[in-house]
Amino acid sequence: MARAQAGATGRRKANGADKTAAGKDELLKYYRDMLLIRRFEERAGQLYGMGLIGGFCHLYIGQEAIAVGVEAAKQPGDEIITGYRDHGHMLTCGMDPREVMAELTGRAGGSSKGKGGSMHMFSTEAAFYGGHGIVGAQVPLGTGLALANWYRDDGKVSFAFFGDGAANQGQVYEAFNMAELWKLPVVYVIENNQYAMGTAIQRSSSETRLHKRGASFGIPGEEVDGMDVLAVKAAAEKARAHAASGQGPYILEMKTYRYRGHSMSDPAKYRTREEVDEVRKTRDPIDHVEELLEKNGWADEATLKAIDAEVKKIVADAAEFARTSPEPEPSELYTDVYTELSA
Repeated sequence: MARAQAGATGRRKANGADKTAAGKDELLKYYRDMLLIRRFEERAGQLYGMGLIGGFCHLYIGQEAIAVGVEAAKQPGDEIITGYRDHGHMLTCGMDPREVMAELTGRAGGSSKGKGGSMHMFSTEAAFYGGHGIVGAQVPLGTGLALANWYRDDGKVSFAFFGDGAANQGQVYEAFNMAELWKLPVVYVIENNQYAMGTAIQRSSSETRLHKRGASFGIPGEEVDGMDVLAVKAAAEKARAHAASGQGPYILEMKTYRYRGHSMSDPAKYRTREEVDEVRKTRDPIDHVEELLEKNGWADEATLKAIDAEVKKIVADAAEFARTSPEPEPSELYTDVYTELSA
């Protein structure tokens, strides 16, 4: 029953991802990037428990393969926009872990000067156009990014991430209609972690195959094993090529699973511990890459431990930077509210 609820398709069955050619350096990079997200999120959870992170905090633990796999398929200048479970996307697109952690704690050294917090960080330098707290709001905004790219004819593609809960929002379908009508270069990435805020998808959606949600608009879509970074990368490359070639939007439904509650305040009593443990045991995205590295003789236990030690050092440094960075000056309440347009 646990596998059915978690949307499992069997160990690495979907998309034939194990047949995807991936070299040693590539796999080691994916392993490190996913491990950085997990260790970062584990420390963020600790800081939240210590009262150093206020407000909401949504952890990405379990879903690391999606952010890392899509990033591997992106081209320079491609934009990312997502919802409030956004720390993993920030790290993969090149934002400094110190600045991300400082932003979580509301410090002046944060990427948004401590004014965005966990849910609303932003970095135009990294082509990251924010986590967004309003459910589904990022989908029309991401479509707007694609409209700008289409208008400029710059070859860039917008990747708009949202969850299975947001997939039921009306503004999503308004965006779908515009994107297909004008053949905008956008890839919609649905991170289907099965539970939205806390309600199983079977109880909230009449059509649970979310990659089919664009069918009435003529938007193609496919289901992807979102726990397999190689499957994610292959599907994202295909979708990007479709969008960039002038054929319009593409929908990727990433079947994934979050190990923690919806947010730090969620005890997740709507599912069993056995269900979570089963997914961890059989489908963990980091364990899968570790298995591939060991199977090919590209990494041993000592190598993997060294990577983990390096990542933990980066995260510890980020946490210390966040802890010691000053809070924003009160005057910062009035900065970055408006922008001045030149005549």
